[in-house]
Amino acid sequence: MPVSKKELSECPIDAMLSVIDGRWKGTILWRLSDRPMRTSELARSIPGITERMLIRHLQELVRDGILIRRQENVVPPCVRYSISKYGLTLVPVLEVICAWGRNHLRRLHAASPHALPCK
Repeated sequence: MPVSKKELSECPIDAMLSVIDGRWKGTILWRLSDRPMRTSELARSIPGITERMLIRHLQELVRDGILIRRQENVVPPCVRYSISKYGLTLVPVLEVICAWGRNHLRRLHAASPHALPCK
């Protein structure tokens, strides 16, 4: 019987994927692995992401303890996101996923020369 996305699966792979599952979460984490960023900076660094989706993913990653949200008491308000100490444990996982993704894209490109090249 399939597990609802709202239930936590006992499978470790499903548990990990439930944290990084989302069209943009990997990209968000990759961008923040270099340095903390303001919400607007992060949005500009990810072409194609909507503000709504960015905020949603950021909230989920904060809720899961992967990111830290810091709001400075200035006018206008300034919010910065950074990877938490716990979230940093995901960086090696993302590096492996990225390497696998590059190989997969090369394989797809070799099979179909009309496919778009990786950026």
